[in-house]
Amino acid sequence: MVDVAAPASRIGLGTWAMGGVQWGGTEDDESVRTIHAALDQGVTLIDTAPAYGFGRSEEVVGRAIAEHGGRERVVLATKVGLERKGDGVVRNATRGQIFREVEDSLRRLRTEYIDLYQVHWPDAATPHEETAAALVELKRQGKIRAIGVSNYSIPEMERFRSLAPLASAQPPLNLFEQESLADVIPWCADHGVATLTYGALCRGLLTGEIDETTEFRGDDLRKEDPKFQRPRLAQYIRAVRLLDRFAREHFDKGVLALGVRWVLEQPGVTVALWGFRHPSELEPVKDVFGWSLDADAQLYIREVISESVPKPVGPEFMAPPEAARA
Repeated sequence: MVDVAAPASRIGLGTWAMGGVQWGGTEDDESVRTIHAALDQGVTLIDTAPAYGFGRSEEVVGRAIAEHGGRERVVLATKVGLERKGDGVVRNATRGQIFREVEDSLRRLRTEYIDLYQVHWPDAATPHEETAAALVELKRQGKIRAIGVSNYSIPEMERFRSLAPLASAQPPLNLFEQESLADVIPWCADHGVATLTYGALCRGLLTGEIDETTEFRGDDLRKEDPKFQRPRLAQYIRAVRLLDRFAREHFDKGVLALGVRWVLEQPGVTVALWGFRHPSELEPVKDVFGWSLDADAQLYIREVISESVPKPVGPEFMAPPEAARA
């Protein structure tokens, strides 16, 4: 995927929550310890973005790698193309925005280059030609090593790929959000584009630790997620409980390991991003490897989800607005 000394691990560390907003808060020292623990366990790909805490996540990642050492062994992925507006963001993938953002990201990440630079969301107000040309120039300058996109449709990727070398795409994928398996992921597999799928645990639903009494406070984005609203939440919790019982009876694993294993086994998936927040949350990583889901297990999983959640909803609520530009 990217020309670095170490290959990307199949589990990647997602750092959205380390930005300190939209997930109920976080603590920087704990985040640094989590990144160190991930690196020590062989997780080589770290995914971040300026939009995660308006730069805070990148600063935490940069500090953690600097203190840990071994930058050359890390596949460092970040993003571009979301401009801060007040307490939110809007899409902006113009040349000027990209050239401003990359310098800020390099400084926060304490690095001279970014291994994978991804357009966070497609910006309909900016021509693909402008966005692609800016990224190609950054690659020529050595500030980035590979170009990726995130949340792009197939027509958008086809247009972008005709203008710049496209190394990767980042679509959502988990047991409850499987839309990308019907289009984006197969297209990527057919065209030699790596995939970094995000949301493996569906914002915590597939940890098995959320139930009907769970409360989300402050600016936690799950307060706006349709999956976490009653009465729909009960449907997802029922599916999680059935899958957890199945995983324990048949594989001696929990639903968390089952969910991540399922993502990794989907054809075309290169990396599954997992949003660890504490060092202890890395403990289940070992449970994901060394086994597989047979045809009967895959069938049971499909049946549980279709019967428990008859009208599933996707992650569309997370999409940032387009900028109002002339």
